[in-house]
Amino acid sequence: MMNSVSQMPQRRSSDRRGRTESTLPAESADNSANIPLGEALVAAGLIQREDLEGSLTRQTSSRRRLGELLIEMGLIDEDRLLPFLGRRLGLPGTRLREGMVDPAVVREIPRNIAERLCVLAMFRVHRTLTVAMADPQNLLQIDELERLTGCRVNPVLALRTTIEKLLPRCYEEDYRVDDVTAGIEENAVEVQSDVVRVDLDTVADQADGSPIISLVNYILVHAIRQGVSDIHIEAGRKHSSVRFRVDGQLREVLRPRSDFHAALVSRIKVMARMDIAEHRRPQDGRVHVIIEGKEIDLRASTLPTVLGEKMVLRVLDSSNISFRLADLGVPPLQLKLIEGMMHRPHGLVLVTGPTGSGKTTTLYSALELIKSVRTNIVTVEDPVEYSLELVNQVHAAQGSPITFASALRAILRQDPDVIMIGEIRDAETAEIAIQAALTGHLVLSTLHTNDSAGAITRLRDMGIAMYKISAALIGVVAQRLVRNACPKCKTNYYPTAEVLDRLSYQGDRRRQFVRGEGCPNCFDTGFRGRTGIYEVLSVTSELRDLMTPDLNSQDVRRWYQSKGGQLLIDQGVALAEKGITSPEEILRVAGVD
Repeated sequence: MMNSVSQMPQRRSSDRRGRTESTLPAESADNSANIPLGEALVAAGLIQREDLEGSLTRQTSSRRRLGELLIEMGLIDEDRLLPFLGRRLGLPGTRLREGMVDPAVVREIPRNIAERLCVLAMFRVHRTLTVAMADPQNLLQIDELERLTGCRVNPVLALRTTIEKLLPRCYEEDYRVDDVTAGIEENAVEVQSDVVRVDLDTVADQADGSPIISLVNYILVHAIRQGVSDIHIEAGRKHSSVRFRVDGQLREVLRPRSDFHAALVSRIKVMARMDIAEHRRPQDGRVHVIIEGKEIDLRASTLPTVLGEKMVLRVLDSSNISFRLADLGVPPLQLKLIEGMMHRPHGLVLVTGPTGSGKTTTLYSALELIKSVRTNIVTVEDPVEYSLELVNQVHAAQGSPITFASALRAILRQDPDVIMIGEIRDAETAEIAIQAALTGHLVLSTLHTNDSAGAITRLRDMGIAMYKISAALIGVVAQRLVRNACPKCKTNYYPTAEVLDRLSYQGDRRRQFVRGEGCPNCFDTGFRGRTGIYEVLSVTSELRDLMTPDLNSQDVRRWYQSKGGQLLIDQGVALAEKGITSPEEILRVAGVD
């Protein structure tokens, strides 16, 4: 009794990776007992004996594979057949959908070869390429694919008819990440509260999970692969929108149907232990996930809008963050000044800049310079973004029992040496911070000002007496993050005279600068990665003499430049001259008053 088109003698062979596999076709191999597939399906109670006999008669005339015939005749479905076949073969089996195929990876196997072998590249993890195959035990095919792609091939069983149906769509020119929801079933929505692991080294989770779970997994995995800092999921009238923030800029990557939006938000709420029944109030949550073997913290936040809840996920991937000032691009001169501030026994050090300019990372890096078992370091943050060894971190928030001000009062009773305040937001917090700096503590914090000079007048405007600011403040670091020109599409060009004028550029105006033209590596933005620019104001006795109640920031800025200090715009121009970024990017980030 034959269960497939071809039968060949069973033999075992070992490939160069040390795996021992059968060379039998997928549906005729049996790893547990020498019984044909049809008999095994009957024994497992998946089909009836009379159904098997009828399908075998039809197979003889059609020369089709038994499994495909059983599905076509409606005697079994893919969701039951594929796991059964996978167990017999010792391989994962998956029901292919567009949302499981990475558009950036599928073309690693040329279309003519994919059609000839009936295979489809699904996704890649490091140098391991997962490939859906109709014959996943064919070692000759696997070796051919590994030579072609230069990757280790991880074969996954899929039905030949499914691969043949999906393959042409995946090789169309307009096939991209926006299309991954096309294969999601309309009313198959299931939210599971106990799943927080997203691990696509195997495809079992996606094959067994609901479409919404698969879509959330897909979004998270691709966000991590692309170095995303924030994920925005927004409701719309015709469709939802999923946007990724990469290098400080948002770009749209998905447009799920609008009726999926509530299920998407609910799935993430469950993962983040939020109230899925609450839709009218903002909520915050946090979830720890494992994505492709990496541990990632996600900070979730919801905001009710007229069209539905907006969900934002802040991606906190400590493996991509360096807490060393030298690795953040701080120039040697500025680095020396910051290190000098951090080794002072007491005083106030401020880091200023807009939201998303890397202030918290700079503070964490500064703490790394001085933390030790001999130093009591306590932080109060809203929220705590990364966990640091040898640092006592306190979470504070408006409306909670622990606020910045109340936490600071408690910390001062804990015999601290160094205190880090996530942000000085109000006069009460500022007053306590100044008082702590004046009473023998080193205090670090952030402040929202445009430059280092503005920090002094900002504290004064919050109601702090200038004589207290003069006595407590020891330094201010202003910073911005500028995008690097993409190394894959970087090209030389001549900026316009207007751009150079706005930069007050004093160098050779006939020289070339660089910019990115846009390519797949940078998602057609022309930029990939970011570098910091820093303005470090060290408060000296001469500057303290200038700190009178009527001081303005322009006075401080002129004094700073008279002492050789570099403004943010000056450092940005230096980066552009080195070919790291473009003059237009410096204007966008640093700006000119």
